[in-house]
Amino acid sequence: MNLPPRVKLVEVGPRDGLQNEKQAVPAAVKIELVQRLQAAGLKEIEVTSFVSPKWVPQMADNAEVMAGIARQSGVRYSVLTPNLQGFEAALKSKPDEIVVFGAASEAFSRKNINCSIAESIERFAPVVQAARAAGIYVRGAMSCSVGCPYEGEVAPERVGYLAGLMKGIGVQHVGIADTIGVGTPIKVQRAIEATLKHYDINDVSGHFHDTYGQALANTLISLQMGVWQFDTSIAGLGGCPYAKGATGNVASEDVVYLLHGMGIETGIDLDKLIDAGAFINDFLQRKSGSRVASALLNKRVNA
Repeated sequence: MNLPPRVKLVEVGPRDGLQNEKQAVPAAVKIELVQRLQAAGLKEIEVTSFVSPKWVPQMADNAEVMAGIARQSGVRYSVLTPNLQGFEAALKSKPDEIVVFGAASEAFSRKNINCSIAESIERFAPVVQAARAAGIYVRGAMSCSVGCPYEGEVAPERVGYLAGLMKGIGVQHVGIADTIGVGTPIKVQRAIEATLKHYDINDVSGHFHDTYGQALANTLISLQMGVWQFDTSIAGLGGCPYAKGATGNVASEDVVYLLHGMGIETGIDLDKLIDAGAFINDFLQRKSGSRVASALLNKRVNA
């Protein structure tokens, strides 16, 4: 196997994870979570999103959270900005990277952001242009890259179509997202192959939800194809508000355990990562969505 010697993880729990919570999570808790994540060695953290609080009330404290973080040198802090208004608000908080998103499924695009895929890209074009003019890196999330709650299976050609559109407006990096967690390794492989017609392997990442328990298998096939960047979520937080039954992104702890067990470096301290997950789970009053964290926390108790 031609595996990458080192992998970069983008921690999306503070944004992609917490935005799905029903209960309010105070800014102070979000800030503390980010502090703990960077203390564990994470160098890429998706902190919040600058969207209308009408649609995503959990992210209404975006500016407060960004202002409250004690920023560390070498850590990149990203935010989701769905439109120019959101980008202009985000700019004041000095993000290192912005994230725009599109869907590989027409039905999902229309249900999620009320427009076609092509129209969504047109909306993002001025955001990408403004960000790059300001020297801010632009990452694109390609949702429903292997399956859609409305359309079912998504053809690789649709993923390639979206990747081409994103490349056309200047998006520098794309993430292949299995938003509802229905993907299997062969489907993920095909989605990656379609994306690689438009982007270099160094500009592609995986974003796998674990609804059907396939996220680690999908991570492994991606590694074997040379992908070395992945989105993960502390304690498996998250879901998809538009896909009933979809569980969170793959747990950061589980992916780190997998990678370290394969001799792949991450720069992350697994024990500190587990502590960060325990912190947010204690606040949310729930068990961890990470099997590795659950196993190692039980081991600690019984030591």
